Amino acid sequence: MMDNRPQWGTRAGFILAAVGSAVGLGNIWRFPATAYENGGGAFFLPYLFALLTAGIPLLIMEFTLGHKYRSSAPMTFAKISKGKEWLGWWQLAISFVISCYYPVIIAWASSYSIFSFNQNWGSDTEGFLFGEYLKLADTPGDFGGLVPGVLIPMLLVWIVALGVLFAGVKKGIEAINKVFIPVLVVMFGIIVVRAITLDGAAQGLEAFFKPDWSSILDGKVWVAAYGQIFFSLSIAFAIMITYSSYLPKKSDITNNAFITGFGNSAFEVLAGIGVFSALGFMAAQQGVPVAEVVSSGVGLAFVVFPQIINEFPAFNGLFGFLFFGSLILAGLTSLISIIETYVAGLQEKFNISRTKAVAIGGGLAALCSLIFATRGGLYFLDSVDYFINTFGVTLAGLIEVLAIAWFAKELKNIQNHANEISDIQLGAWWRICLGVITPIVLGYMMFDNLRTNLTSEYGDYPREFLFNWGWTVAFGAIFIGVLFSISRRKQGGTVASSSKGVSRS
Repeated sequence: MMDNRPQWGTRAGFILAAVGSAVGLGNIWRFPATAYENGGGAFFLPYLFALLTAGIPLLIMEFTLGHKYRSSAPMTFAKISKGKEWLGWWQLAISFVISCYYPVIIAWASSYSIFSFNQNWGSDTEGFLFGEYLKLADTPGDFGGLVPGVLIPMLLVWIVALGVLFAGVKKGIEAINKVFIPVLVVMFGIIVVRAITLDGAAQGLEAFFKPDWSSILDGKVWVAAYGQIFFSLSIAFAIMITYSSYLPKKSDITNNAFITGFGNSAFEVLAGIGVFSALGFMAAQQGVPVAEVVSSGVGLAFVVFPQIINEFPAFNGLFGFLFFGSLILAGLTSLISIIETYVAGLQEKFNISRTKAVAIGGGLAALCSLIFATRGGLYFLDSVDYFINTFGVTLAGLIEVLAIAWFAKELKNIQNHANEISDIQLGAWWRICLGVITPIVLGYMMFDNLRTNLTSEYGDYPREFLFNWGWTVAFGAIFIGVLFSISRRKQGGTVASSSKGVSRS
């Protein structure tokens, strides 16, 4: 019975929440460098192909699953087939791990938004980040005590995120996304407009957009395109299944998926324009080619961008604040969606109130996140992030597609459900994308990841450190998934009645 499940107040609210989940830190600090390193302008061809053959088809599949079964990810998979509940819990365990370290990056951005006004990081931005701010330990694996400058903003991030989740789907998640996403677009838009008027911006944009057509023949470029789409759209860690389970009965699923997919990609391209305009300016100031200043990830955000802000001709503090403010908003909307997955799962499994589920799930994650606020936090974050994405999200995505397309043979049913309520009709091409193209690409990505990580150590970290803080975390998530699925679900109340007539374990 649908009355028991919370619902989005408006279609726009759902789309903004889905886009808010998809638009995260990776859009700003991962996409520009990925595109540049994989053929520049030529990268957009495999990128668009990946969006249309994997990104949007997977979004449609997850939106339809959530809408059809109206449950959290574990219960959705349990309704599809009795033995598949573990897959949902595995995805929730992945989300839990990510929600433990994501807040610390938002905390860094919060600190840096304040530092921007006086450029507190000085001229040696790298030394400031690792030495003065993070107080980074000498050896990976050393905790070295909590860093107050990181801990305090991280606690504030948790207070905001959990406060929104306590407020519920409509009054919390929807309300905050209706404010945060438009503000994010305006803030980042101002940065982009200013960046493209800087000296050297044209060289930066030329480096970003200039196509290297020879790269189109390189398989690694296509894998990079699929990887970017896959990681960027919040696919395969239960978010989109959870969010779409709150949709009203009449919802245009396919249209929603296209809007979400293209909305996310539009922001990525906007980020690329802003970042490379700024990098071109920096290269011009230093009298070096753009290639020498290209960076991504933590280095781009917290080392290179402070250098760029130092060089700004005017209003340095304001543009610094806008940039780090954008990271905060993009990070928070993603973090809230990640936590919501296991809040919904705990509610249904143990038949507890939303308040209790947020307190238990969020509280435990907040406790675990203290690890990343220590002096060794950056090492832990780097290893956990790499392995949970490489052997968590990618592998879970592959198994999800195989489970639904090959083993449960559910694609036709999902297609029929989506077509009943959507303007854009799905056909055989959609089934080919999910049944053939996506499994082949994800399968190759997994094979390549395994081969790479078994023959060389990630980031030159000691093997024991990677085992403890990489492999163990990634494969521990699978173990947790199986463990939760075999524990008995507490019967009663709202959830049981909403799954009338469906067999479950």
